Amino acid sequence: MPPLTAAETYLRDFHQRQVGVTSAAFAHLPARSASTSYASSYAVLTDLVPVSNMPLTVLDLACGDGHLLGLLAARQQPQLQLLGVDMSQAELAAAHATLPLSVQLQCGRAQALDLPSASVDYLVSHMALMLMDDIEQVVREMRRVLRPGGQFAAIVGRTFLLGEVNDVFMRVFKPIASNALPPLRFGDRRAGSEAGWRELLDGAFAQVAFDDIDVPWTPTPNELWAALTDTYDIDRLDADARQRLRRAFMDAVAHLQTGDGVIVTGWGLRLVRAQPPTCQLQACWQADCSAPHSA
Repeated sequence: MPPLTAAETYLRDFHQRQVGVTSAAFAHLPARSASTSYASSYAVLTDLVPVSNMPLTVLDLACGDGHLLGLLAARQQPQLQLLGVDMSQAELAAAHATLPLSVQLQCGRAQALDLPSASVDYLVSHMALMLMDDIEQVVREMRRVLRPGGQFAAIVGRTFLLGEVNDVFMRVFKPIASNALPPLRFGDRRAGSEAGWRELLDGAFAQVAFDDIDVPWTPTPNELWAALTDTYDIDRLDADARQRLRRAFMDAVAHLQTGDGVIVTGWGLRLVRAQPPTCQLQACWQADCSAPHSA
């Protein structure tokens, strides 16, 4: 297995320092699509896993502190086998501390899953796939471990902040970042659009579908800034640049506060769903993947 990339090394180290930061940001906020309301963006994924007495295996890819797995474990379905993979030992330690012993957790990378082929019925992932390097290999591994008739579903980023505050933030962030933020690319640009996901999943998956998921939030400016400091780019700023950004941001959003002193915003997410193709299409895909490729 190749060594970790610079982005992977940063992400692993960030989650060693900031354990549970993703669930802290999203688990307490309700989410909604155009037609459905959910308890949280995690529930968007857990609701796709049926409540059934049939044997089912669910893999949470980049499971973090195990919040999504905990929601599924709370169902106490006797035939539900839960697996989690993450590359942060600290996140996995937090998951071990709260999840039942029956939940199997592994430290690993999505590009090389230590799981048998065709062993998973549902593969889910929350706010991680758009950050992964070598996403084409990740897609191959997802397809490999899914059983025929299985399902893949992921929550990924769609837009940063909802509403006018997103434009305001970008307007003050970009000048500071251009001078103070060391270059580091997270993930594949194709993971940021529906067209890109269709390209990535083409051949390996069929019935690709998308839903816009909004996570509304009305924080005070201080609450919003505290949440922003837990994002990767702001975390990477030095102390001086972060302080300059805070002053500029607080000044810029002052006019957006309501009479209650809050800002109407939230997080813009996307649900990506797909299934393995039919047997005939799968045979073609396997043949194409096994054929020699020119450099």
